[in-house]
Amino acid sequence: MIEVREISVYYGAKSVLDRVSFHVADAALLAVVGPNGAGKTTLLRALNGTVRTASGAIKVNGEDVAAMTRREVATAVAVVAQENETRFPITVLEFVLSGRFANGGAFGWESEADIEAAYAAMRDCDLDRFESRVMNELSGGERQRVVLARALATQAKILLLDEPTANLDLAHQAMMFRLIRKRCDEDGYSAVVIAHDLNLVAQFADEILMLTNGNVAAHGRPRDVLTKTNIRDVFGVDVMLDENPSSGALRVTHIFN
Repeated sequence: MIEVREISVYYGAKSVLDRVSFHVADAALLAVVGPNGAGKTTLLRALNGTVRTASGAIKVNGEDVAAMTRREVATAVAVVAQENETRFPITVLEFVLSGRFANGGAFGWESEADIEAAYAAMRDCDLDRFESRVMNELSGGERQRVVLARALATQAKILLLDEPTANLDLAHQAMMFRLIRKRCDEDGYSAVVIAHDLNLVAQFADEILMLTNGNVAAHGRPRDVLTKTNIRDVFGVDVMLDENPSSGALRVTHIFN
């Protein structure tokens, strides 16, 4: 579980987040949406303790993030960041296994449990037979799936994902959201996902946090947040809203004037 109470973040004199509050229960998926510069990535960095808050509090499973060690945070929280380029040759298996460091493993000293967790995560991310591939020879979409596999291999019960579907084709975008949704439903994970595709968000998220200029513009169930007025005010576009005839989820269609 994640609890966020009235957090504010500044970069110098500039306010990036202003008194943001929300909570994410066990087995729940929260999607964070908003235009570029809204504070979405800063919010994720605050949640895992890599950005300091000027005020407010963040608790992970009842523990104050500011008081946790880096190893304690890494054991509880797994992160999929936007930047996933590697600067030196490393195989997919080695990269995924690096997510097990918080559990005590190190290259050459992996346990059977580490190996099993890594291979299970790679299978889940459609990476069979990728273990010997070199990371800096993969496509952007393939690297993104490997980064997710590394996060899943940690077996941390809180997932923070910054645009995890970037560079992915349509099939793998859906696969990634289904996988995260499955981890929440079957294993009790809590997930916070930054996303731009409002239709994927409407279909898979339990709740949506809509940010603009570091402030919460709306927070709640997809049908309550993804209204014509909210989308126009925050994104500056007009949309048509109806129901997806296949899934029954809210469907958002951009109106081109």
